[in-house]
Amino acid sequence: MSRFDELPLSPDILKSIRKMGFKEMTPIQMEAIPLLLEGRDVIGQAQTGTGKTGAFGIPMVARIDPNNNSTQGLVIAPTRELATQIATHIRGYAKYTDIRVMCFHGGGKIERQAGLLRYPAHIIVATPGRLLDLIWRKKVVDLGGVKVAVIDEADKMMEMGFMREVRDILSQLPFVRQTSLWSATISDEILEISTRYMRHPRKVIISKEEIAQENVQQYMLMVDDETREKSLFKILNKVDVDRGFIFCNTRESADKLTEAIIKEGYLVEGLHGGYTQPQRDQAFTKLLKRQVRFLVSTDVASRGLDIKGITHI
Repeated sequence: MSRFDELPLSPDILKSIRKMGFKEMTPIQMEAIPLLLEGRDVIGQAQTGTGKTGAFGIPMVARIDPNNNSTQGLVIAPTRELATQIATHIRGYAKYTDIRVMCFHGGGKIERQAGLLRYPAHIIVATPGRLLDLIWRKKVVDLGGVKVAVIDEADKMMEMGFMREVRDILSQLPFVRQTSLWSATISDEILEISTRYMRHPRKVIISKEEIAQENVQQYMLMVDDETREKSLFKILNKVDVDRGFIFCNTRESADKLTEAIIKEGYLVEGLHGGYTQPQRDQAFTKLLKRQVRFLVSTDVASRGLDIKGITHI
C-alpha cells in the first residue's frame, strides 16, 4: 500500500490530500498511517523531511467528528514556527471538512487567543507553555474530550526544557486516547514518557538513508575559531545564493555573526528565540521576498520547517 487513495479515508479527506498535491506516501507514512488509523499508539523516529506531519496529521483528521464541538485532537510542538506550520498542514488535510483547527503559541496575545476559543476548536496545535496558560490561567481549554494526542519533536522539547510541561498536559488528557510521539532520537527520558503515557506503542523507525535528499549537495570545510568568519566570507563571495540560512549554536553568536556579515555588505537578518514573534515573522517575510539573502539563525529554524526556495544552508 503506497498510495493515499488505497487508505480507508473519507472522500473529503482524499480530496484535500489531492488538492495539496500528494499521491504517493513516504516510507514513514506507509508504516505509521495504517497503525494510527487502527487506533494504535506509535513512537515514530524520523528526521525532518520524511513527511511525518502527514503521518500523524491525516489519521488525526480522520478520527475527528465535526459534529462534536469538543477538542478531540491535540498536537504539542516545541516552537512557534513549527506549531504554525503543523497547523497549516492539518488545515490542508481538513480543507473539505467542517473540522476547525486552531494554533496557539507564545508569540500571540493570550487575550486574543482565549477569545478565539469561543468557537469550537476540534484540533488544537500549541506550544506547551501557552497551552498550559490557556488551561490554567484563562480556563478556556478543556482537554477532556481529546481522542488523539501528538507530541512532535520530543527530543527538541526535552532539549528546550519543556518535558515537565508536556507531562502536565498529558495528565489533563483522558486515560482512553491514542497517543503518538515523534522524535529524531529516542532517549531514556523519551522512553519513560512512552511507558507512562502510552499503551503498548508500536515503533516506526525511518533511517537516514530513506530520507528524500537526493537533490542536496553537501560539502564540509574544516575551520578553527580564527579562520571561521574569513572562510564564511570567501564562500559567500563565491556561491550564487538566492535564499539561505546560516546556523549558529547560540543567540549571542548569531547576533555577533549577523553584525559582522552586515558590515561586509551582505543583506542578512538575524533570527532566534530572543526575537518577538512580529520580529521573527518579519525576518521570514524579508527572506521570502528576497529583501535579504540569508537568515542567521539558531536552531529555532532547524527542525521541521518547510520554507520554499531555500538554495543554501
